[in-house]
Amino acid sequence: MATQTGLGSMSLDLSAEHEELRRAVRDFARKEIVPVAAHFDETGEFPYEIVKKMGTMGLMGIEVPEQYGGAGMDTLAYVLTMEEIAKADAATSTIVSVNNSLVCHGLLKFGTEEQKEKYLRAIASGEKIGAYSLTEPMSGSDAGSMRSRAVLSEDGKSYVINGRKSWVTSGPVADIIVLFTMTEPEKKHHGISAFIIETDKPGFTPGKVEPKLGIRASATSELIFEDYRCPVENMLGKPGQGFKIAMTVLDAGRIGIAAQALGIAEAAYEASVSYARTREAFGAPIGTFQMIQAKIADMKTRIEASRLLIYNAALAKERAKTTDARYTTEASMAKLFASETAMFCAHAAVQIHGGMGYSKEMPIERYFRDAKITEIYEGTSEIQRMVIARNELGLR
Repeated sequence: MATQTGLGSMSLDLSAEHEELRRAVRDFARKEIVPVAAHFDETGEFPYEIVKKMGTMGLMGIEVPEQYGGAGMDTLAYVLTMEEIAKADAATSTIVSVNNSLVCHGLLKFGTEEQKEKYLRAIASGEKIGAYSLTEPMSGSDAGSMRSRAVLSEDGKSYVINGRKSWVTSGPVADIIVLFTMTEPEKKHHGISAFIIETDKPGFTPGKVEPKLGIRASATSELIFEDYRCPVENMLGKPGQGFKIAMTVLDAGRIGIAAQALGIAEAAYEASVSYARTREAFGAPIGTFQMIQAKIADMKTRIEASRLLIYNAALAKERAKTTDARYTTEASMAKLFASETAMFCAHAAVQIHGGMGYSKEMPIERYFRDAKITEIYEGTSEIQRMVIARNELGLR
C-alpha cells in the first residue's frame, strides 16, 4: 500500500523494519494459519502449536522490551502484526490481541519490577498464555456493578477471592489472568482492584466454554473463584486503582481490535475483487456491473479510512509512552469505524459471492461471522460513540 500520508506532524511511512516484520508475519500467516483456519473454526480447538510458533517469533509480546522477553518494537508493529494475522484467521489474532494489549501492556505499565520479572517475561515470550477478566454475568459495560469480591485475609498476607467472571478470552487455557474484582463495593468503580492470578492454584476453575458465532478457535469461558487466595504482592497497581487500569488497558486493546477488524475487512475485500474479476454472469465478469463496482469502491474507501484512523491511534499511543497522555478518543474512533467497516465489507463480500458466499466451501461466511464480534468486545459500538462524544463535550 502507499504510505506517504501523514497525520499531524508525523509521517506514516513504514520503516524498513516494519516492512520486514509485515512480510515475515504475512508469510507465516499464509503458510501456517490459512491452511488450518477452517479446521480450527469448525472444531473450536485452541491452536496451541501456532501460538507457540508465534511466541518464538516474538509476536506474543511485540511492544514488550527485550529485557522482559518481548520483541521491543512499537505500536505500529503491533498493528501490522494484528492486521496480517487477522487476514488469515481472526480467532488467532484475538489470542495475539489479548496477550499483547490486555495482559502484557497492563503488566508493563502498572506492574512492579518483581511482577514483570515473574510474569511478564513468560507471557511476552509465549511460554505462558495470558488472559484479562473484567466482565461478569451481570456486569458488562457497567463494571461498577460487578459482584465478585476480594477480601483481605486476617493475617493480611492474601486476598480471598470469590465470584464468577464471564466472556474471558483465552480463559480455559490461560496460565496467568489479570483479574478485576471488588475490594470496596461501596465505592463502586473506585472500589475495584486488579490482581495477577495464577490459574494452577486451588480455588480457581474454568467454567462453561462459550459456543460462539465466530472466532471459534479463540477459547472463551467463564471463570469461577471459590476462596482463591491471591498473595497481596500480586495486586496490580494500588487498591481501588483497578477501574483506571482496566480502562487504560482497554485503550490499547481497542487499537488491536481495530487492526483485527481491518484485517478481516481486507480479507473480505481481496476475495471479492478476485471473484468479481473471474465470475461471469450474462456473458461478462460481474466486476463490470455497476452495483458490484459500487460495493468494491465503498469497501476500498472504508478500508483505507480505517487504516488512517488506526495508524493515527497507534501514533497517539506512541506519544503517550513519553507524555503519559491518554489516547482514548483516537482508539475509540479507530475501533468504532474499523469494526463497522469489517462488518460492512464482510456483508458486501457475501452479497458479491452470492450462494458461494453463504457456503462453508469458501471462507467468506467465516469472515462474516468473525467480523461481528469486533463491534462488541473491548466496548460495543454504542460505548465507543458515548466515549468519543463525552470526551469531545468535556463530560465526565
